[in-house]
Amino acid sequence: MRLAFMGTPAFAVPSLAELVAAGHEVVAVYSQPPKPRGRGQKLTPSPVHTFAKALGLTVLTPPSMKAPEAMAAFAALDLDAACVVAYGQILKPEVLAAPRLGCLNLHGSLLPRWRGAAPIQRAIMAGDRQTGVQIMQMTAGLDEGPILLSEVVPIGPEETAGTLGERMAAIGAGLWPRALAALDRGGLEPQPQVGEPTYAAKITPAETRLDWTRPAAEVDARIRGLSPRPGAWFEAPGPDGPVRMKALASRLGLNDEGGAPGEALDEGLRIACGDGGAVRLLRVQREGRGAQDAEELLRGFPVPAGTRLG
Repeated sequence: MRLAFMGTPAFAVPSLAELVAAGHEVVAVYSQPPKPRGRGQKLTPSPVHTFAKALGLTVLTPPSMKAPEAMAAFAALDLDAACVVAYGQILKPEVLAAPRLGCLNLHGSLLPRWRGAAPIQRAIMAGDRQTGVQIMQMTAGLDEGPILLSEVVPIGPEETAGTLGERMAAIGAGLWPRALAALDRGGLEPQPQVGEPTYAAKITPAETRLDWTRPAAEVDARIRGLSPRPGAWFEAPGPDGPVRMKALASRLGLNDEGGAPGEALDEGLRIACGDGGAVRLLRVQREGRGAQDAEELLRGFPVPAGTRLG
């Protein structure tokens, strides 16, 4: 089939790779424009942009797909379908209707639960036991289109958004060849979404600071849901003042000592929470340093029992 691919982050790369490997003609890859990154603020292309260029594919990075010239160029591609994975732009009805079979989107949840920008993070933060990947027919509403193909994905008790996202990206990529083949034959009947919608809003900076007065399960879920990016953080006392640390991996623990919320309960990083429980931090990142296992961090930055964390 003659396709355009529209995607930006690493989550979308396996889908593009699968479509090319399946023998589809990907005539254009759309991605968000390069952004300044790092200390030098050098313009850096997205993971999809970089991968597509390595394959020799044509990459287009219009600042807005709402611009008349961008919509006209898209329509002129004469596509069978457009495959969209975390592109990062809203597509107008004219764009959605341009390909023969329309625009299809791979979404990282079991719709209508977690419509929106951060479905993987929100599912973990909410304590969900399962999520999924679905290919849907795109409509003008936010993630409201009918479902073409779906697969359930369990969420492990120590799963982070990073590890879950990698698994879901691979599983979702495998749905594309089946969905396109069945849709082209007319053998795939779109199914309406069923259930009460919930919305996965973008993660705000205010959500990233840990509140140790919350229940341990909630603190643990927030750490895992925000790992590796943007990362949930807290402050530990240092010789020159508070030191910010990101918590990147955790598991639930016990608070047999009756410690107050935010108190380190032993020489490790087992922290008391507000419900009488505790969370053990497994991997942390000290401000300005690389990520470390908790034991490794403590060798150079001790956190004695009784230390209060902010």
